[in-house]
Amino acid sequence: MGQFDSDTAVERVQDNLYRGEVAEGWRVGSVPNGGYLLAIAGRALGQALPHADPLSVNAFFLAPADLGPIECRIEVLRVGGSTSFAEAGLYQSGELKVKVTAAYTDLDALQGENWTAVQRPACPPWDACEASPQKGLEFRKLAELRLVSGRQVFTERRADGSGEFLGWLAHGDGADADALSLLMFADAMPPPVFTVLGPVGWVPTVEITVQVRARPAPGPLLARVSCRHLTRGVVEEDGEIWDSAGNLVAISRQTAKARLPRKK
Repeated sequence: MGQFDSDTAVERVQDNLYRGEVAEGWRVGSVPNGGYLLAIAGRALGQALPHADPLSVNAFFLAPADLGPIECRIEVLRVGGSTSFAEAGLYQSGELKVKVTAAYTDLDALQGENWTAVQRPACPPWDACEASPQKGLEFRKLAELRLVSGRQVFTERRADGSGEFLGWLAHGDGADADALSLLMFADAMPPPVFTVLGPVGWVPTVEITVQVRARPAPGPLLARVSCRHLTRGVVEEDGEIWDSAGNLVAISRQTAKARLPRKK
């Protein structure tokens, strides 16, 4: 069992009630990464529903979570032949922290045509890229990042105005990514608004939707996140993730708030 599997494990307590533990190692600053929390809920949903794979998962982050026990309460909305629907709430000390709505399926059973207007970016391989310059960030030890573009934001404190980061992602312990871990990796890139404003103080996620398209092939993941609009401090983040075989395995969109450091 890899670190991610261990740290997102849940135990069934009774019908549609699961308990897990928010573990150390997944924090950005003092707050657990939102994608990691979403994966805890995602694991509980996969156990509660007859279909085990996430297809489309949406989460609203109502309050920051803490390290320690967490409870996942699930309401099954509908079970269909190929897709199941449910809601889940993550609670700590009786307080709702994350609200999730999800559709689950069997990814291996999906059939149909393929088409894309977006090609996987050409870039140097994982081994040719340096480790993340985000030194001291606890999360980077477990969700390893190797940036292909936008590195100067952290090394030179210089924004290039692109609104985009491109880079490789992998589990820090070398375990291969699975469908569930795509929920975490969809929130694992630096906020692309950093390339516009510089590394601002904090960009908390308000809401995120992750669509899983396929089970990833073994090896690192290539991810691109971008933003096109910053309005009164509110920014969207669009993400695409390809596996080592070049297959698009997940897309995402989230709403976040860009909070600049207070002037002294």
